[in-house]
Amino acid sequence: MHGSIWNLFLSSKHNPHSFHELIPPICDLIESFKAMQASLELAAELKDVRQMHREILKAQTETLRVNMFLMTEKVKVFPLVDRYAELTIIFTVRDRDVVEHELLARGRDHEVWREELLGGEFEKIRTDQLFQSFWARKSKSGSSSSVAGVAGVGKTTMVQKIVYDWAAGKIFQQFQFIFSFKFRDLNTIKDRITLNELILDQYPYFRNILGEVGKNPEGLLFIFDGLDEFKGIINFAESQRDTEPQHQCPDPESRCEVSDIVYSLIQHKLLPGCSVLVTTRPTALHLLEKAEISVWAEILGFDGEERKEYFTRYFEDQSVAAAVFKHVKENEILYTMSYNPSYCCILGLTLGPFFTQTHWDPQRVPKTITQLYCDYIYNILKNHGREIESPREVLLRVGQMAFTGVAEKNIVFTDGDLIKYNLQPSQFLSGFLMDLLEREDSARSVVYTFPHLTVQEFVAALAQFLTPDPGNILKLLSEAHSTTDGRFEVFLRFVAGLASPGAVQGLEEFLGRFRQQTTCRVLDWVKEEVKRRAGNTWTKADKMSLLNAMHYIFESQNHALAQLGSVETLSFCGLELTPIDCAVLSHVIGLCDTIKHLDLEYCCIQCDGLRRLGPALHKCQYLGLGGNRLGDSGVKLLSAALVNADCKIQRLGLGRVGLTDSGAEDLVSALSTNHSLTELDLGGNGLGDSGVKLVSAALRNPDCKIQRLGLWAVGLTDSGADDLASALSTNRSLTELNLGDNELGDSGVKLVSAGVRNSDCEMQRLWLDSINLTDSGLDDLASALSTKLSLLELELGSNSLTDRSVASLRRLILALPSLERIRLGSNRFSADGRNQLESLRGIRPGLSVEL
Repeated sequence: MHGSIWNLFLSSKHNPHSFHELIPPICDLIESFKAMQASLELAAELKDVRQMHREILKAQTETLRVNMFLMTEKVKVFPLVDRYAELTIIFTVRDRDVVEHELLARGRDHEVWREELLGGEFEKIRTDQLFQSFWARKSKSGSSSSVAGVAGVGKTTMVQKIVYDWAAGKIFQQFQFIFSFKFRDLNTIKDRITLNELILDQYPYFRNILGEVGKNPEGLLFIFDGLDEFKGIINFAESQRDTEPQHQCPDPESRCEVSDIVYSLIQHKLLPGCSVLVTTRPTALHLLEKAEISVWAEILGFDGEERKEYFTRYFEDQSVAAAVFKHVKENEILYTMSYNPSYCCILGLTLGPFFTQTHWDPQRVPKTITQLYCDYIYNILKNHGREIESPREVLLRVGQMAFTGVAEKNIVFTDGDLIKYNLQPSQFLSGFLMDLLEREDSARSVVYTFPHLTVQEFVAALAQFLTPDPGNILKLLSEAHSTTDGRFEVFLRFVAGLASPGAVQGLEEFLGRFRQQTTCRVLDWVKEEVKRRAGNTWTKADKMSLLNAMHYIFESQNHALAQLGSVETLSFCGLELTPIDCAVLSHVIGLCDTIKHLDLEYCCIQCDGLRRLGPALHKCQYLGLGGNRLGDSGVKLLSAALVNADCKIQRLGLGRVGLTDSGAEDLVSALSTNHSLTELDLGGNGLGDSGVKLVSAALRNPDCKIQRLGLWAVGLTDSGADDLASALSTNRSLTELNLGDNELGDSGVKLVSAGVRNSDCEMQRLWLDSINLTDSGLDDLASALSTKLSLLELELGSNSLTDRSVASLRRLILALPSLERIRLGSNRFSADGRNQLESLRGIRPGLSVEL
């Protein structure tokens, strides 16, 4: 043992690895030592019970049931070790406040977060490291860990694997016993109960020795799966909970509420020294914010290769696996969500049949999530539709129950819920309901869940089209759209998608015609929603609402709806957009002929997102992309839009996009053939003198039509000013130029002044703030500008001008009768100098002198 650690340290002397990289393997050795010690210390009388416990847990967890309702075998049972797919778990939680649909929220920048993970911004850990000393920083009172993950990402399966691996002697051998509970089962306990009774209820073979087990709490691990499903109240922010007698749970024999037992274990007030693992969806993470959690972790799901491996394992026919994965990967909408194992299962079930047919129509393969789920339900109906008298009526009732669940954030249903919606539990014997709902039996209860949250949302949306009396569906849609927590986001997308006749054609074979009145009302609502939201995008919530409306149009696949009527402006400035959002926007703009103004500044768009937008960008007159991490490769993609023969772009914002002199070459090449662009902002990029030289060459082109050019903060110095001055002396179109925040100095200003002085230059607005200009350089500038009767605005703030320049500035201002504004703030004028300049305001009404 000691030799192994010593060898690690010796190897590190000859290896560039950091000590931090050596810690996990050292921890592995330490934990192995602890496990050996725990085994030796275990009382002889407990060893037999532990062995029995291991064998029972191993038998309970060694298989994985997978729904295969399209196959000959409806449910296949696989060995867990063969079917378990490794998921990425990170040693942090990305952000705990999820204010939109969690599957989309986590799917939005999944690939970006993976890049950051690989870049070292997130620490990747294995499940067996959740309670290692280095990660958990275990105190004498014990350690609690939280693992978050969206619905269907694999939290429960991870817990199953942990229990199986412990029972098989592979991990967590420092724990003598593991006790695993599901919150959905704990919901059925209405009376006060002791911890010992809770354990015995699930593990009755501990009856005679539970007292002995509790004497060594350091050897115990409690697992609680699915905090988001718990209906009890656990608030770790309530400090009075520790002092109020009715909430205290000091020992395993104290009779308490279930919530108090869970609270006391996590806070190490009950059995101090034990360890606790809690899993939850991100929507319930706020409940743990004040808890004594040592490790915060999150399951990220699959990366690209793991997704491919999933389909390879899923299909026995590898040609089908390859075809399904290829279709998913080529479809941004489907691929973005396929980081989720449960969603991958739905993709496999639904897409598989298309690629197993001898003659299949590529146009029929689902491209939107609505089309996907229509086919998913169609396949269930096709397999079981004749088992029930009225599938429409049954689906309506299930959908009504599903909608209540969506509204109340409930994904677990009981026999009572089924009875409430006239779905007798006995009906569950039908194959139809068995494929639509998953039944789970426990010692205390029977509960039902949909295979995935999105299936529940789809069935809830479907019910709106099956009801004989749609009532005030417009009110329902508006209220759902106005919620701010994202619970109805996907539901509404499904409603819009189901208003497409093409998507529901197959379903109508079994369910009968959908109400035309409902379809028309939904489409009218979407149309009005777009108009209303497009005219009001002041807040982030407003922009999110507009983006959701774009998704509604996409899901509907309705070309007439995409015309957007009189809407000319789409502004998403400051709202985070992902490739899936960009693909949706591209679809809408591509079909719409009215959008002239598209503001996508500071939307976290990267190269992949821009690639999705690409086909539609040339149609906009104003395109704002500033503040996005496009880089040279992104600007190269954009250049393709500029050379499009139908390009209508007149104003292009590319400030702070990570463009360098290398990428400027592609842009300049595009400018040489473009005939529409009149305004270009390249400020805040690392162009340097060489990049500005390339831009200057474009300005010298006699066909150049650029009137307004932003080159602020681009690293321009006096060395590069010569090329720019040469371009200014011949260019006839440029009227506005921003050179602020560059290291021009007096010598650079002198060169620029020479270019501006040329009679062909019709400069109207010139920004020269923060360029290290002194009194000496101002003389050259004032001389050059004194004949520019076209000049309307001059910015000279944040330089080093003193009272010596006051006389030159007064002469310049008086010589330019058209000058409307001059900014001179943050210079070095004395009070007297400021007064002399301010006095000019009275000489010429309307003149603004800003000091």
